Amino acid sequence: MTPTTRRHDPADHAAAITAVRAALAGGTTPAREDLAEATRALAAELGERFGGRTIELRVPPYAAVQLASPSGEGPRHTRGTPPNVVETDPVTFVALATGDLTWDDALASHRLRHSGARAAEVAGLLPLSDASRGRGGGHTAMGALMEGQGS
Repeated sequence: MTPTTRRHDPADHAAAITAVRAALAGGTTPAREDLAEATRALAAELGERFGGRTIELRVPPYAAVQLASPSGEGPRHTRGTPPNVVETDPVTFVALATGDLTWDDALASHRLRHSGARAAEVAGLLPLSDASRGRGGGHTAMGALMEGQGS
């Protein structure tokens, strides 16, 4: 059996993100493959921009990423149950990461759970499309998506 490798092409990621957003906007369920790819790509981008060991973001069953606290404070997680955890479903995560849903709306609708003194700081890292956050451009899923939209 030959092992398969995942593609890491920002254009493929952007296509998956676009497909998920279009399905949700149209009131339909996104294709599982697109949702998985979009979730993994956005979580990876979040980790690349804001990686650390203070907060764990969980998006089961597709992704988990360790993030730094935007304040620069908080305990460093090394093993076991992390002290700061954010957990949500893939649809909610894609909507948060792309700016289609706000943190407050996700909390109010019980689509997002967080625990720990620093976990809510993840709200300050989203959405990823905000040009003032981290690096952008076509080397990332959101950069490719924004370029494709003529931004």
